[in-house]
Amino acid sequence: MDSILGYLAANEARFVDELCAYASIPSVSAQSQHAGDLRSSADWIARRCRSAGLVTVVHETKGNPIVIARTPNHDPKKPTFLVYGHYDVQPAEPFELWTSPPFQPRRVGRDVFARGVSDNKGQHLAHIIATEAWLKSGKTLPCNLTFLIEGEEEVGSTALYEFLPVQAAKLACAAVVISDSGIPSLKHPALTYALRGIAAFEIRLDGPSRDLHSGIYGGSLDNPAMALCQLLGQMRDKKGRINVPGYYDDVVKLSAYERKQMARVPFSETKYRKFLGVPELFGEVGFTPDEQRSARPTFEINGLTSGYQGEGSKTIVPAWASAKVTLRLVPNQSPKKVILAVKRQLQKLCPPTVKLTLKHGHGGEPYLVDPTSSLAQGALRALQKGFGHEPVLLREGGSIPIVSAFKKHLRAETLLLGMALPDDNPHSPNEKFSLDAFAAGMRTSALLWPELAVA
Repeated sequence: MDSILGYLAANEARFVDELCAYASIPSVSAQSQHAGDLRSSADWIARRCRSAGLVTVVHETKGNPIVIARTPNHDPKKPTFLVYGHYDVQPAEPFELWTSPPFQPRRVGRDVFARGVSDNKGQHLAHIIATEAWLKSGKTLPCNLTFLIEGEEEVGSTALYEFLPVQAAKLACAAVVISDSGIPSLKHPALTYALRGIAAFEIRLDGPSRDLHSGIYGGSLDNPAMALCQLLGQMRDKKGRINVPGYYDDVVKLSAYERKQMARVPFSETKYRKFLGVPELFGEVGFTPDEQRSARPTFEINGLTSGYQGEGSKTIVPAWASAKVTLRLVPNQSPKKVILAVKRQLQKLCPPTVKLTLKHGHGGEPYLVDPTSSLAQGALRALQKGFGHEPVLLREGGSIPIVSAFKKHLRAETLLLGMALPDDNPHSPNEKFSLDAFAAGMRTSALLWPELAVA
């Protein structure tokens, strides 16, 4: 491994220049005026894969291109691993909050500031560069590698969801590796082994056929806004538990090993509270804030709408009220099953004075890979060698729906090996990427394949 790691160290300046060139392309998938930039970004990463020695094909789709790159001389006797990434980025607005133009990468010390440099260009580029180090050093990889780089992750991955079932046989692999998540610090590299799922819906209560004068009619009929508040208020008890029969039936409890590992992650409740800007924290009793936000299910009200919203007052009883809700789910909860249980409880608690309508939205399955599995343990060993510090295990409170799609179509588990630091500001102004994390990520990737190949 010395020659491979030496190659990475000797060429780091070039790799940083390439990262800046890649991040300078404004590949914003949410904005149609950047269609040409998305094509340029796909072409750039395809050229970079070819220069690394990978056999590369750009697949046209109804949306943005999908780049597939493979190590040469495929050996059927060796395991194959798939590395996923995305070249599209979030919009950079509001521009006035950036300290430098978002698509003119700016280096400050060991950080590079640019939109998309952390999410996700720098993270998947690290894997491509590490593969180059193997190939250019004349070393034989202990496995086959396939890179799948798409351009619609930030807008739902529509093209990839159509691509996966058609190309499943060609994308077959022993496991998927994704670096599109974070680590607590450079001294705490992490394997994210679990993700929460999601189920979204909208509640609507209809009362009178029209807005009514609150002085003339108020008091003689139920106010839909008040009824909605009272209904929602019954969905959570004072201990932070969701008041829905069967809601927790399928929840996989945290093991003692998992809780011990999560406790190793640096955390200050006081700093966390101040960061959030709240007078006091609140969560399900019996769990730490880290466990509450990553390993326990929730019932979150995302928005409330009813009645008059303009300047001044308008004395009415509104005709209707609505709330947008998302449920964050944990392994092994089923979005469909949980939504059905919530619907039954809402129907049971809803007063007869209003009409309840429930509109279903998007959903995604929670995800869990056994942290004690041979693959996970191999990834942890590579992290320790690459970063030079003992890694931690993380659960992520958010959702990465494509992980479930990989499991469905490729029947492969996913290892989430993030490189982003907590202050990298993905999706926010002044996004950055640590060059120390970039270098450690390249080393980790180079060291990963011998560990996974024997797992």
